[in-house]
Amino acid sequence: MPKEYRTIQEVAGPLMLVKGVEGVTYDELAEIELPTGERRRCKVLEIDEGNALVQLFDASTGINLESSKVRFLGRSMELGVSEDMLGRMFDGMGRPIDGGPEILPEKRMDINGLPINPAARSYPEEFIQTGVSAIDGLNTLVRGQKLPIFSCSGLPHANLAAQIARQAKVRGTKEPFAVVFAAMGITFEEANFFMSSFRETGAIDRAVMFINLANDPAVERTSTPKMALTAAEYLAFEKDMHVLVILTDITNYADALREISAARKEVPGRRGYPGYMYTDLATMYERAGRQTGKKGSITMIPILTMPEDDKTHPIPDLTGYITEGQIILSRELYRKNIAPPIDVLPSLSRLKDKGIGEGKTRADHADTMNQLFAAYSRGKDAKELMVVLGEAALTDMDKLYAKFADEFEKQYVNQGYETNRDIEETLDLGWKLLGILPKSELKRIKDKFIDEYYHPYED
Repeated sequence: MPKEYRTIQEVAGPLMLVKGVEGVTYDELAEIELPTGERRRCKVLEIDEGNALVQLFDASTGINLESSKVRFLGRSMELGVSEDMLGRMFDGMGRPIDGGPEILPEKRMDINGLPINPAARSYPEEFIQTGVSAIDGLNTLVRGQKLPIFSCSGLPHANLAAQIARQAKVRGTKEPFAVVFAAMGITFEEANFFMSSFRETGAIDRAVMFINLANDPAVERTSTPKMALTAAEYLAFEKDMHVLVILTDITNYADALREISAARKEVPGRRGYPGYMYTDLATMYERAGRQTGKKGSITMIPILTMPEDDKTHPIPDLTGYITEGQIILSRELYRKNIAPPIDVLPSLSRLKDKGIGEGKTRADHADTMNQLFAAYSRGKDAKELMVVLGEAALTDMDKLYAKFADEFEKQYVNQGYETNRDIEETLDLGWKLLGILPKSELKRIKDKFIDEYYHPYED
């Protein structure tokens, strides 16, 4: 039976100090019982010589210091997991919010998980088709990879997240594929968008959703991605499923960390975020991957809005260090009505070379990808020159490149949020656009592929 304490010293906001405790550990769950019989959950943030600092999951109103009791439960937060989670929606504490019954757990798992031993990791190398050309063709996602999306405030990253969740699949395999979707600190309107989008398209049948709203407690926000990753680890490594984890919005998660850190009066680091934010993000991101000898895998797409559109802000900066690339959304493309507004030039997938080529996508994929990057880059330069010096200053070849850049944005990048292109369609569209340029300009493509796929462009 857990020991009870009536030694609550003080309550300050979401924090509570309990004196004279024994055998209590960091991150342990506790329960506070009010004189009315109401119970509220909390967890231990700090232990110092018999004093426990605990954080409440609910409001601190109504807590009577003298007559309230605290019980420490002797375990950290756990999630009851079962295959019945598929098709269900939960809050950030793992409680059902879709009106369905409680899950009957097959087992209970600690939400902090166990990091994958580096020696037990197998290398990501299988292509995941998202149906989005700017990702599949140019910044390919590979099974077991962590590929974040860097967005800006007000850009439609929610639409892109929902599109990837609906469309993503591993080609050429009958192994089951699941999506674990965690939303942190979002508005009710956004939550409604995700829920209805998943229900309308039937994607909910293979998805597990964890939704934490903006008015939920900060400590619940920090547990939401851990709950999601625990569900993903169970499905991937115990049920042999390919799991795609989408986390949105990491900025809200980091702000909750900062809020808790400030309440604990810790010394702030860059921009007021705690100094351990790098470690905290790394322990979360590194739960993705593949394990030797296990069929399942966890691929992760964290989404974050860059405060003030600043790539050097601590959140995108640290995320960039830990993950394998980034997909960057552009305000400039958004203003041109290009959807999704993916800026392919600064975007990067560090593992794309491992997931493309013969037997995975198509033999010409690497060459066409390099040529499209080079042509689009030169086309953008030509357009900038045109703005400064006028069209008359451009050579005929520069005009072709400028036309290529325009058509590339209009046709290749701008596919909308409902179009699901397979990789063959994406590659064929790339070849169609390369037909704007003469064969002599395709210096990055082997002759055998030019002979097979090249056709002059037709409007």
